[in-house]
Amino acid sequence: MKDLGIVVKLVMLEQKDILLSIFFGFLAGIAAVGLFASSGYLISRAAFVPPLYALTVVIAILKLFGFTRALSRYAERYFSHRATFSILSHLRVSFYKKIEPLAPQIFQKYRSGDLLSRIVGDVESLQNFFLRVYYPPIVLVIVFLSTIVFTTFYSLAIAIVLLLGLLLTGFVVPALFTIRQKRINTQVRENRGALSTEAAELLYGYRDLKIYQKLEEKEEQLLHASHKYVNEQEREGLHSTFSHSMNTMVSLIISWFVLGLGAWLVVEDDLNGIFLAMLVMVSLTVFENATPMAVFPVHLEDSRRASNRLFSVVREEPAKEPESPVRLSVDQAPSIRFHDVSFSFNGEKRQALEKVNVSIPQGSKTAIVGASGSGKSTLLQLLLNIHPYQEGDIQLNDVSLNKVEREELWARSNVVLQENHFFYGSIRHNLEVAAEGLGDHVLIEALQKVKLDHFSLEDEVLERGENLSGGEKQRLAIARAMLKGERLWLLDEPTSSVDALTEKMLYEELFAQAKEDTVLLVSHRLAGLEKMDQIIVMEQGEVVESGTFRELMAQQGYFYEMKQIEKSVFL
Repeated sequence: MKDLGIVVKLVMLEQKDILLSIFFGFLAGIAAVGLFASSGYLISRAAFVPPLYALTVVIAILKLFGFTRALSRYAERYFSHRATFSILSHLRVSFYKKIEPLAPQIFQKYRSGDLLSRIVGDVESLQNFFLRVYYPPIVLVIVFLSTIVFTTFYSLAIAIVLLLGLLLTGFVVPALFTIRQKRINTQVRENRGALSTEAAELLYGYRDLKIYQKLEEKEEQLLHASHKYVNEQEREGLHSTFSHSMNTMVSLIISWFVLGLGAWLVVEDDLNGIFLAMLVMVSLTVFENATPMAVFPVHLEDSRRASNRLFSVVREEPAKEPESPVRLSVDQAPSIRFHDVSFSFNGEKRQALEKVNVSIPQGSKTAIVGASGSGKSTLLQLLLNIHPYQEGDIQLNDVSLNKVEREELWARSNVVLQENHFFYGSIRHNLEVAAEGLGDHVLIEALQKVKLDHFSLEDEVLERGENLSGGEKQRLAIARAMLKGERLWLLDEPTSSVDALTEKMLYEELFAQAKEDTVLLVSHRLAGLEKMDQIIVMEQGEVVESGTFRELMAQQGYFYEMKQIEKSVFL
């Protein structure tokens, strides 16, 4: 219920609309009771053939109650739905603010389909919290108590029966079904997330599934997830219908009991018979306000599960931003220093990095090489503050990375990762991610530098760059980094999908632009490293060698062996 408490706090931000919804809900309920009460009285009164003016007054009151009920019900719907949409807006904004700092690591814990289901489906499910759980019980209690007070003027016994009816239909029956709902332990939200995940995997992996002839197997898994979701929805629907039927049955039994008790009171001369029809109509009408309580257990449990699934995503505390952040120099290339840095991923005992010490001077060009899984990319991710390191310290210009805001760090870096995202749109749109307001000639020049001048700025880019080759994606990412023009370059395998000749030309353009900048290059290729100021060699999360190309070759150590293997493979 702690997660549901967060939703309640967001609901309370719309206090004005909440109060108006309750007020007009009460007014509509009381007007309905008054409408049918006056109808019952009018029928009984007319049987005694009273003067016409007496009936005229009752008819006028009847019409007044009718208009009041209609207008109040409209106002209640208007303000309650306006409050709901505002609450959903607050919920989305609040959730986004919590998930945004966790975004770099979020896909390590959640599959994309399940995450999308939580962000979209569970938020939408919570729209029923205010409309079906939060304020209907308040309106029910106020209307019932007001009606009971009115009834006491005519018959205390019938008022007590209505009070018992309030307790049964408003609290006892919903409470019993709430317990039963928990026992049923519906998994609609979880099954919807599983279905969304299976659908996303089938769509994204369709080509590979077709190639490896596993499409039918995946389709069966999708159908199985779909059937589970539909079956769970049916169980939930049946439970909701049963709850509604039981609530209606109890309310009708109470109304029949009011009729029988009223008739007996009339016979015993404890009640004026002219008011019997009025009291029966009151009992029939007042229980209409208990109708929302019939689905209260379903929506309460649904809201509890939705809030739990939603906020479980952001339950992890994000990395704390520094209280007095340090600004990085715009015009100065930074120096970088790793001092005894150790790191392991969540849930893993193996150290991805262990006691790493690296010093990168200002304006130098440094390459980090090593076998796959040696910790090269992890080192770069720690420098980008994507993951918090557990031990040691990383410094930029002799300032601890913990004192620099992540946004400030990212704004001052030209970054090319192994996997870069490309947005649906045009080449222009994807280049302008680096900086807005750049002229066409600047964008075209950037394309020429990375050998993509066969594209025009208006050429279409499909979602995730599906119409681009691997090499074109990498070159487009390099073009974006060049357009950004900051003094720190962080490059993770930027040319792994590019041929050797194009790679050579790309590095010439890149290092020409970054002549005075600090460059950190992660690469599994050893060709073209002769011009680097420093080469860091890593193995199993540790730095095993460092030095210039000539120094490492002269040592005939690990780097030398890697170079000889590379020559034997490609020559």
